Amino acid sequence: MPRPARRHLLLAPAAAAAPAGAQPAATAPWPARPVRMVVAYPAGGSTDITARLMAERLSRAWGQPVVVENRAGAAGTIGADSVAKSPPDGHTLLMAASPEIAIARSTQRNLPYDPVRDFAPVMLVGEVPFLLVVNPSVPARTLAELIALAKSQPGRLNYASFGIGTSSHLVGELFRTTAGVDITHVPYRGSAPAMTDLIAGQVQMAFDTIPAALPHVREGRLRAIAVATPERSPLAPDVPTFGEAGLPGFTGGTWIGLVAPAATPAPVVARIWQDADALMREGLAAALRDRGLEPRGLGPEPFRRFIEAEVGKWSAVAERAGIRPE
Repeated sequence: MPRPARRHLLLAPAAAAAPAGAQPAATAPWPARPVRMVVAYPAGGSTDITARLMAERLSRAWGQPVVVENRAGAAGTIGADSVAKSPPDGHTLLMAASPEIAIARSTQRNLPYDPVRDFAPVMLVGEVPFLLVVNPSVPARTLAELIALAKSQPGRLNYASFGIGTSSHLVGELFRTTAGVDITHVPYRGSAPAMTDLIAGQVQMAFDTIPAALPHVREGRLRAIAVATPERSPLAPDVPTFGEAGLPGFTGGTWIGLVAPAATPAPVVARIWQDADALMREGLAAALRDRGLEPRGLGPEPFRRFIEAEVGKWSAVAERAGIRPE
């Protein structure tokens, strides 16, 4: 069906289920007003960039503004909670990332929402792999040399993260337990201050996204050790994977996906997914790839299974690392 006609489609299944004389919101043409897309992080990061690229295109497709709203704090959980408690009518969405969905339940004691139960998955938009980088003063040029150095100096090497309970923290702990090294976690308030101290030599190593770390590598301010992907990244083809460098099966990073409040009508979720999927095929995927994301485009049910697997994975990592909810 042509997109302009689809915009005025009535959500008949929801209407059929309504009591006689009722006029539920789901029976109205959707979207009936501007759509709010919440990002639980400051402007400028990968999640924010992804949201703005998609929002601009969805605004044109829907004939309604899609407004990106940054509600940062508490490793993404403030923004996520605001969406979980929003009216489930399809006019409030969350461009989510792994910390507030897959990790938070393992790191925050009184999480005000359930990451699996309280959201309706719409689309896994993409994944952002991490690069392990070190300050050039670190006398290690390969992963094997870095592991050997860490084992020879227990507790002396520090790794920076975006903050406690973030994806870079958990990937750092995954590395610590998998490689069997004693390294110290130093949390920061985001990627930018962590990068600043890493370049200054205040900390020795960090896991960060390829777009954030690679420019510093190219300018000689940092040294790339390995990329946490199954295959080499086209953005950094000269950097070996952890598997190639001697740590088979080690992968890590963050992912970005679109979710809605849990009770959002299924026809609305399907409509959002279908239009977002069309955008991915019409150039959005290429735009994301240019910015360091690996496009995925999984639909609602595959994305739900992905989330459940991710929650289990990072719960096991937190338990092995001795991380307790705080």
